[in-house]
Amino acid sequence: MKIAIATINNPSLEAAKKLLPYLSEHECHVFNKSQEGKTQEATFHIFAKVDDIMPVAWAEFDAIIFLMATGAVIRKIAPHLKDKATDPAVLIMTLDLKRVIPLLSGHLGGANELANELCEKIEGCVNFVTTASDQIKVLAFDMFAKKHGFAISNLKSLAEVSNAIINKKKVQVVTYECMIQALKEFEGYKEENFEFFMPDDLGNLDENIPTVYITPQKLPKSALQIHPQEIVLGLGMNRGTSADAISKAVIQFCFEHGIEKEQIGKYASFSAKADEAGLLEYASMTNTELEFFSEDTINALTQEFSPSQATKFFNIKGVAEPAALLASKNKTLFLNKRIYGAVTVAAAF
Repeated sequence: MKIAIATINNPSLEAAKKLLPYLSEHECHVFNKSQEGKTQEATFHIFAKVDDIMPVAWAEFDAIIFLMATGAVIRKIAPHLKDKATDPAVLIMTLDLKRVIPLLSGHLGGANELANELCEKIEGCVNFVTTASDQIKVLAFDMFAKKHGFAISNLKSLAEVSNAIINKKKVQVVTYECMIQALKEFEGYKEENFEFFMPDDLGNLDENIPTVYITPQKLPKSALQIHPQEIVLGLGMNRGTSADAISKAVIQFCFEHGIEKEQIGKYASFSAKADEAGLLEYASMTNTELEFFSEDTINALTQEFSPSQATKFFNIKGVAEPAALLASKNKTLFLNKRIYGAVTVAAAF
């Protein structure tokens, strides 16, 4: 992390200098009112008053550690607060480095994790964490998303979900088997808090119970949504299909299913397509990795796939669907193939 350490007098500066060795794995900058006591362990910035450092610290740093009074910190950060998705982590430490308060952006901003790190390294340091899910050790969906590198939509709905879990009430989760297993292995998971539904089985959802959707594509819903990234698109096409035709098919597929182009981490296809000029041109044009799979590899899959002309011409189970599945991290095909003229597209994650 890029960390700003804010001091306002000589005692707090001395505390900052003692703190620096414990943050050696991070990029640290010390903000002080004079050059006195400057050290090589961090970049020093001189300021006249705390208000002067706030715009820079807020915009350019991942975390700010204040070595000063809590009330003063609250007054200084208040004008800069935006939302939990973008605000930096804010921590307050006592001058003896024995107490730390992760004040702001405990989860997504990493304040709680940084406070835990400091307490593990500084003997006798106590973390005054106030986040309820951390205190009673229940699953926090924002931390689940953060750990796995997933995006979040409708973050404002997180409070309703979190409160239900904290109050030992049910939460409905719409997702795939691979994500159910990931949730069950995540810190704080308790079976009694969750009821799972497959994305194609929503008829039994209770509209009065908070719901979380863990799906790669964004859905037209106001509920909390968590999106696994690095989607793989499986591509099949007729011989001689142009890069432009493939591009139009992918754009239409993504538009229809709520997929952002930034989520596409790889394209995949059958090895017989490895010399397909249009496909190679399209992958190069989009600067996206392209992976091919052989007949034996595709036919070794035990899953059932949509009927495909590839069975007739190449004696394989398919192209777009099995290729996407094989190239994906979680081996989950979440969108069966769609046909756009000479191009077929499927998606897995």
